[in-house]
Order: sequence, then structure tokens, then C-alpha cells
Amino acid sequence: MADHLPPGEYDVKAAYIHHFARLVQWPPAAIADHATLRLCLVGGDPFGHALDPIRAETVDGRPWEILPPASDIAWDRCDIAFIGRSAAPDLPRILAAIGRRPVLTIGDTEGYGERGIIINFFPENRKIHFEINLAASRRAGFGISSQLLKLARRLPGEGGGND
Repeated sequence: MADHLPPGEYDVKAAYIHHFARLVQWPPAAIADHATLRLCLVGGDPFGHALDPIRAETVDGRPWEILPPASDIAWDRCDIAFIGRSAAPDLPRILAAIGRRPVLTIGDTEGYGERGIIINFFPENRKIHFEINLAASRRAGFGISSQLLKLARRLPGEGGGND
């Protein structure tokens, strides 16, 4: 019967992360640097087994590699950084450390989008939605597909962050 349970919050977010990776236009440096697509978990791992299904998937021929949370992250090893709620107090330091590296930042905390995260999840009407900070995506060198933009809420003025 467990096969018929609705997906949990982080199952949905894991599926979204896989689709985001397929629908953004990666900066050439990000594609050339790694044979795998590395997802760094920042501030803990809220996913549990929810990331297991994407481990078997690829994005443009690149298999997923999930890097566990670490206190000292080598940002040049990350293609995507999921920055969890518990990292909120450290967000300015994290974004400053990432700088203009081609790291797709994804979060799930209110206000993260306005603070410079590229894609941020938010709940609305008991569903998971997301917003996109276009200014932050441009700074990191990412293009966002029109297909993804149609589904997203865009931030007023395209959001702040580390200009």
C-alpha cells in the first residue's frame, strides 16, 4: 500500500531539482568542469531517501552525485547547492563564498529569493511552488528556460543578493 501514498514535500522538491537541472542553460565552465552533476547539501540533509530516484538519472549525460553536508564546502566542487532552512543565519556568508561561481543555488526558506538564491521553494495552497531570482541567475551565468519561467513566480525587481 505504501506505493500509493502521495509524495512527501522533499520527494516533490527532489523531482523539481532534477527538472531544474535539465531546464536551466548551464554556463560553459560548469559543464566542462565536472563529469558528474554535483548536488551539495548545505545546512543538513532534509531529503532522507527522497533524492534516491534522481541518483539513477542523468542530465545531459551527466550522472548525479550527491555530496553530503559539510562544515567547509569546496564550492568549486558544487554544480547545485541546496541551501536548507537551518543555513539561514549563514546565508550572507554562503552567498559571498559562492560569489559568481556557476553554482545553481536552490533554497526552501521564506526570503531566500530576495536575498540572492536563484530558485526558492515556497508553499502555497498546500502545494510546492517556486520563485526565480533572474538577477542572481545572471550573476552566476545561468539562463532560465521560458518553460521554467512560465511555472515560476518572479521576484519584484528580480531580487537582490550580492550584486
